Amino acid sequence: MGKTKIAQKQPEAAAKQTSTEEQPIVVEKKAKKGQKIVSRLARVYVQATFNNTIVTMTDPKGNTIAWGSSGTAGFKGARKATPYAATTVVSTVARKAMDMGVREIEIFVKGPGSGRDSAIRALKAAGLNIMTISDVTPIPHNGCRPRKKRRV
Repeated sequence: MGKTKIAQKQPEAAAKQTSTEEQPIVVEKKAKKGQKIVSRLARVYVQATFNNTIVTMTDPKGNTIAWGSSGTAGFKGARKATPYAATTVVSTVARKAMDMGVREIEIFVKGPGSGRDSAIRALKAAGLNIMTISDVTPIPHNGCRPRKKRRV
């Protein structure tokens, strides 16, 4: 519940006013916690692993606007990694962000999971204007040292 401010009558105005008519009380309300207005541009980070899909939407500074995962959408076990779960998660996150004023997005996709493509399609279907799509999956440059050769 937000704080409310009630405008008080001035003593001079109360003396001039007759008792038959009453002045209406002005009430100002603060916006609720989830109803803040953010910029039109946002960044969407889709982390698609083999076990889950996590979607985070941030403003250009990096402050989180909305987030969701397949687990929070109600999927359990192997169904969390499906493209359908990714579509469901993205649509709920996009709806939250659009209520706050987001219209244009930049997408950053990470990971080898099956929810990558379906997440991008769901963002487009939600009515958001996609500016860029970037794949930020970490790729090792020569990587770790391999195990020693097995001797039989």
